[in-house]
Amino acid sequence: MLQRLTLLFPLWTILVSIFALFWPEWWAPLNQGSLMVLILAFIMLCMGLTLSFDDFHRIVHMPKAVAIGFVAQYTIMPFLAWGIAYALGLPPHFAVGLILVGCCPGGTASNLVTYIAKADVTLSVVMTVCSTLAAVILTPLLTELFAGALVPVDTWMLFKQTFQVVIIPVVLGVLLNRWAPTLVQRVIPLAPLLSVLGVCVICAVVFAANAESILKHGSELILAAALLHGGGFLLGYQLARIVGYSNQSARTISVEVGMQNSGLAIVLAKQAFPLLPLAPVVGAVSAVMHSILGSLLAVRWRIRLPQHTVPSNKQK
Repeated sequence: MLQRLTLLFPLWTILVSIFALFWPEWWAPLNQGSLMVLILAFIMLCMGLTLSFDDFHRIVHMPKAVAIGFVAQYTIMPFLAWGIAYALGLPPHFAVGLILVGCCPGGTASNLVTYIAKADVTLSVVMTVCSTLAAVILTPLLTELFAGALVPVDTWMLFKQTFQVVIIPVVLGVLLNRWAPTLVQRVIPLAPLLSVLGVCVICAVVFAANAESILKHGSELILAAALLHGGGFLLGYQLARIVGYSNQSARTISVEVGMQNSGLAIVLAKQAFPLLPLAPVVGAVSAVMHSILGSLLAVRWRIRLPQHTVPSNKQK
């Protein structure tokens, strides 16, 4: 039952977001920066609980696939976000929000979508870990690179916030998994569902706080988010196929590239860009959009038998 409820995360995200748009007063008490940070830290802690030191050792056994996914994550998405913002002529607050989404690491929901798609879950977990750990350096630097011409970017603030809400909770989760395995095994069944609910709450709070702006600029935001994540799925898959990976690995890389940690983008936007109160809105719309697109793509892949489930010689 817990797994089934977790698999419906796009539905929960959509329902909660709609509810927040039309009844924003319900979510007003939760609109506090410190609470949002704690929720995201809890989500990242749940991710850490699912990891062990063996997951990091797996990087040695699949370095090329991890490297390709890593490079794609931090090149395709930032460039796409910047290009879409420029092409659509987004105002600075939305442009910065979109660029910040593009510069964030892969989302924790990508592992769930990879599972639904019958792709390589192990590779997905390893890629998520690598991009997440690297985010403490790359997210602030890339945001400065692509958004610095639009508004002043406090790189140190981004670095500090990323470290606090990503690295510390993930490391703590891994250590708890190592030192208190019995306790962790009791919590693990609930962790994915709690993470999904946490993302839903973050999105709902942002939607409620900016309901009027979202209703006014909804089509523009939906288009930008759809182009960003749709482009990520497509280019990630095509890149993996070009370098010789099977459908299964290509699907994994596609999902990992196309799905971002939108919750992190929301929190960083609120903390690092206080003069742009609408910047977090893009992250909330992004969370809904990549959940919908990723789930639809995963279901489509799931009902089709993979053409190649064994890595080619080139892949090895």
